[in-house]
Amino acid sequence: MNQLISVGALESFLIAIFVLFLGHFINARVSVFKKFNIPEPIVGGLVVAGAITALHLNGIELEFHLPLQHTFMLMFFATVGLAANYTQLLKGGAKVFIFLGVASLYIVLQNGIGISMATALGLDPLMGLIAGSITLSGGHGTGAAWSQTFQDAYGLENVLEIAMASATFGLVMGGIIGSPVAQRLVEKNKLKSQYGNTNNTHEQFPELVTYNENEQDKVTAKKVIETLFVLLICVTGAKYLEQWVSSFEISWLMIPDFVYALFIGVVITNVLEVTKVEKLDVETVDILGAVSLALFLAMALMSLKLWNILDLALPFLAILMVQSLMLALFSYFVTYRVMGRNYDAAVISSGHCGFGLGATPTAVMNMGSVVNRFGPSPQAFMVVPIVGAFFIDIVNLIILQTTLTFIG
Repeated sequence: MNQLISVGALESFLIAIFVLFLGHFINARVSVFKKFNIPEPIVGGLVVAGAITALHLNGIELEFHLPLQHTFMLMFFATVGLAANYTQLLKGGAKVFIFLGVASLYIVLQNGIGISMATALGLDPLMGLIAGSITLSGGHGTGAAWSQTFQDAYGLENVLEIAMASATFGLVMGGIIGSPVAQRLVEKNKLKSQYGNTNNTHEQFPELVTYNENEQDKVTAKKVIETLFVLLICVTGAKYLEQWVSSFEISWLMIPDFVYALFIGVVITNVLEVTKVEKLDVETVDILGAVSLALFLAMALMSLKLWNILDLALPFLAILMVQSLMLALFSYFVTYRVMGRNYDAAVISSGHCGFGLGATPTAVMNMGSVVNRFGPSPQAFMVVPIVGAFFIDIVNLIILQTTLTFIG
């Protein structure tokens, strides 16, 4: 039996910040990470998760207490909403539905790969769905939900363990392949952001949220407090809005709470824009968004139980490696072309790698890593979170139910 060591909330928070410093330190000194723009939270998080896995294998279990992890995620998506004034929404509207079509097509392909490989490797075809859109496009939550169904309705065993391991594998791979795909597209096609590539973007475009952590901004304590107040309204409002919608008990309506935070942010920023009562400081929204995302991802990655991946059987590892390769190729050759063959399309492709294998925050992390190096892409930060956080879950459910009618 492993010895359990409980790490307090303050100490866990300190380790999360250390994860970011560690990722920055390693990226600055390992040329391959710097060259391919691997996000710092992924690098630092995997090193810490690896150390924790080594302790686990030697009988020591670390348990972190991270009560603010979810709050930071909600705060980040609230900043995405606050950045979406109606002018940006008009620019990105059609692209949301085009990208939804591309992502939906890939889910069909993803399940086809999973089922065909599972059959070829002598596994139940249903297990191909576990190594398909259930855990990769769906993530840990969808994997856990479907595991119980597969166990009860089809008599499959150890589904939950396999689902959690597959989702973890996808989360890691989604963060690794996304930025290199976009970087290759940008450099090969000589793409440029229409807003330039400097750390002074706000001087020329004061209304733009860049998510560039190196942006040189003039932020005051008063602006931070005002913006934090608005962000916490979004976070708290998301909690109560989710409870209110859940009270209607609509079984097919499954909306993640960060979608509510994003939605409330959109409403607030556009009401302020139209009424001219007050104007949010974009620079402060930008900084708090970047900080919230970095801390959330550091906390999520340092908590990964990598030993679950070690428990995956070789056939599942083979399926998941092929899935990772296929999404990289699909994003590079299909997503980029359909989304317009421009800089925004390249950034969106990196986001597709993130949520097609992991989760929407992974997609945003990939895009943040790209824009830090090559310049802002506000359209990508509007399109990908909306599709990845909400629409794709509905499409995934429909496709899975349809697939089960044919193979179940």
